[in-house]
Amino acid sequence: MADEQELGFETRAVHAGQEPDPATGAVIPPIYQTSTYAQTAVGETKGYEYSRTGNPTRAALEECVASLEGARRGFAFGSGMAAIATVALSVGPGEHVIIGDDVYGGTFRLFDKVLMPRGIGYSLTDLTDLEAIRRAIRPETRMIWIETPTNPTMKVIDVRAVCELAREHGLLTAVDNTFASPYLQQPLSLGADVVVHSATKYLGGHSDVVLGLAVTSNEELARDLAFNQNAVGAVPGPMDCFLVQRGIKTLSVRMREHSANAQRVAEFLESRPEVERVYYPGLPSSPYHELACRQMRLPGGMLSFDIRGGEETARRFVRSTRLFTLAESLGGVESLIEYPAAMTHASLAGSPIELSPSLIRLSVGIESAEDLLEDLDRAFAASR
Repeated sequence: MADEQELGFETRAVHAGQEPDPATGAVIPPIYQTSTYAQTAVGETKGYEYSRTGNPTRAALEECVASLEGARRGFAFGSGMAAIATVALSVGPGEHVIIGDDVYGGTFRLFDKVLMPRGIGYSLTDLTDLEAIRRAIRPETRMIWIETPTNPTMKVIDVRAVCELAREHGLLTAVDNTFASPYLQQPLSLGADVVVHSATKYLGGHSDVVLGLAVTSNEELARDLAFNQNAVGAVPGPMDCFLVQRGIKTLSVRMREHSANAQRVAEFLESRPEVERVYYPGLPSSPYHELACRQMRLPGGMLSFDIRGGEETARRFVRSTRLFTLAESLGGVESLIEYPAAMTHASLAGSPIELSPSLIRLSVGIESAEDLLEDLDRAFAASR
C-alpha cells in the first residue's frame, strides 16, 4: 500500500495486507488452506514452497500487525507463548534476562521451568524502579522483558525510560503489548526492540482463536525470528490467521468501548465499601495514571481489585456474576472474571511473586455498561 504509514490506524487495520484478490477481485483475500505449492522448476517458486515456512494468509496478517505497530517485520505463531518462547531464543545459554516482578504466570513458568534449567538465568525486578533495574543488570544480561500494563496488578512501565537504560548497557528490550494492543500503545516508537502479542486476546477479539505475534524493526532480530519460526515450526494455520485478521478490522472500535466500560467499572468498584483497592491506570488515584495518559491512547479494558474478606469472599464473588463469565483469558467482546491466584497465575505458587488472596481480575467487554454494573452489584450482595 503506497505511503501506508501516512494512513490512519483505523484505515491500516482494515486495509494493510488486505488488497483485493488479483485473481477474482474478492474484497477479502482468500484463505490459503494448503500445505504445499507447485514449483515451476526445481527451486523455482511463486514465493511459497511449504506452509510451515510461509503462507499467503499468514503473510497478510503479519504485514498488517507490523504496520499497526510501526514495525518492518511481523511473525505469527501458534500461540502467544510460542511467540514469547521464540523471542526468548534470542537469548543463549549462560545469558540472563531481567523480567518484571508482576508478570503473566505462563511467562514466569517459561523462564523458571523451561529456560533456566537450560542455562538461561533471570531476575525478577520491579520495572517501575530504574535503580532496581540498574542493580539487576549483570555482565551476562542480554534482555529486559517488559509487560505493560502488567498482569494482573496493572502496573504501567515507562517503556521509553527502560529502553534508554537498556541501550546504555547494550541490552535488548522486549515488550508484551497484549493488554494494550497496538491501538492503545506502540512500544517500538518508545524504543523497544521487539513486541509480542497473544493475538488470542484483543487482536482476535472474539475468543475463538489461539495465536501469537512478534514484530520488530531490528534486522538481526528479524533474521533470528524468521529462522526460528521456520526451524521450530510453531506456526498458526491459515484459518486462525484469517480469524485474527478479521478481528483486527474492528480493533480500534472495540478498544474504545472496552476502555469506556472499564473506566465505568473501575469508578464503580472504587466507590464500593466492599473493595479495598482497585488497580486500573485510568483512575486518577492510580500511581500510574499520569504515565498511562502519556504513554497510552486509552487505559484499556483490563482491571483488578482486592475485595475485603479475603480468599473465601473472592471465590464466592467470582462464582456469583452472570454476565462476567468465570473463565481464563481476556480481550474478547464478552466480559470475563477470574481469580488469578488459582487460575491464570497458578504457576506462581511457591515463587517469589506473591499475589493477594483477595485479588480478582476483570476483562471488561463491550456489553452495556449499566448491565455490567448491575451484575457486579448482584455479586457483591451474593458474596456477603
